Amino acid sequence: MKKKTQTGFDVIIVGGGLVGASLACALASANLNSSLNIAVIENYEFDDTQQPSFDSRTVALSYSSKEIFNSLGLWKAIEDLGACAIKEIHISDRGHLGLSHLRAAEQGADALGFVVENQYLGVALHQRIKTLGNIHLFCPAVVNTFSLNANSAEVEITSKGKRLTLKAKLLVAADGGQSFIREQAKVKTTAVDYKQTAIITNIACDKPHNNIAYERFTDSGPLALLPLNDSVDVNNRYSLVWTLKNNQLEHYLALDDESFLVALQQRFGDRAGNFIKTGKRVSYPLSLMRTQETVRARLAIIGNAAHMVHPVAGQGFNLGLRDVASLAQVIVDAQQQQNDIGDLYYLQQYAAWRQRDLIQTTLTTDSLVRLFTTQFPPVVVARNMALLALDMLPGLKKQIGRQAMGFVGKATKLARGLSL
Repeated sequence: MKKKTQTGFDVIIVGGGLVGASLACALASANLNSSLNIAVIENYEFDDTQQPSFDSRTVALSYSSKEIFNSLGLWKAIEDLGACAIKEIHISDRGHLGLSHLRAAEQGADALGFVVENQYLGVALHQRIKTLGNIHLFCPAVVNTFSLNANSAEVEITSKGKRLTLKAKLLVAADGGQSFIREQAKVKTTAVDYKQTAIITNIACDKPHNNIAYERFTDSGPLALLPLNDSVDVNNRYSLVWTLKNNQLEHYLALDDESFLVALQQRFGDRAGNFIKTGKRVSYPLSLMRTQETVRARLAIIGNAAHMVHPVAGQGFNLGLRDVASLAQVIVDAQQQQNDIGDLYYLQQYAAWRQRDLIQTTLTTDSLVRLFTTQFPPVVVARNMALLALDMLPGLKKQIGRQAMGFVGKATKLARGLSL
């Protein structure tokens, strides 16, 4: 990691959150004859307390995401900091008989995924970046303007009172759902407002979670419990993602802790035990968003800047990390062949590669939300019959399990345990 006034790079990444930092690590540590020089532009000071995406929320890493981090040499650090395995997913429909289970053993794996606190991912990524001399940090910094030219992308920034113009072969927008780069480039998006908000907090139960995650569908939206490792002073922890209709949010946020736990118990039931403690509650509005294009000559858009999905299947960050693995592979392959990494021909290969995963994941999450929030009786009957039948259809169940593990379409080198 370097902090100096160099202005010429191979790749400029705008956004140093989880997705942007992961891409920087992937590119900077690639096995190349001549290493790539990477610039990372970030609004916040580059430490684990300032970056908003490194907060106390958690992410459910799919198994393929774990493999990507393992290939980058990051998994041991993440695991040591705290990663709780998901060995079973319990799926149910509140008020109905529909019930099914996905188990890691049925996939021949030790886990379906892992639950990790965002701040731990941030620590592991920062520790790695500090060891990589070809990553140049500009932070805190803001992008003023940028241009995409025939031979380079130019980005004008203000960093610590200084105005600088950076140049690179490729500009990557990894600056989140409110992406400045995407908006200024006038990239069109399609969006759906679910009129739902997720309450996110950590809770504790009176019995062990046994590495079981719960996805319980309710008429207001899905309610997920994700197992967490014990903390210093709290055992039997879960991360809670409780989806509510917007008009319900104020009521549940206003409840004191005891009343909130009672309401949660009534909504979820007692299959996980009795809820005995809750942490600070935060809320996030939920929507579906996709860009109509993810690449242009000299520009690639990844992560939440390119797509946002409902958290129902826990695929948001995983989708972004698969962007990282695919784009990094395309860039490194082009660089190895001494080709122009910002040329539209190579970026279109990346876009085509990602299309199936994006369409399938978006369709799955959107369909689940719509299917399980409707109370139309024939649909309710059909979805519960499908849940009950799933355990009797091992082929279909294995396919759904593979998708939950993040194996969709052509796998990247990193997801297959190979280095770039």
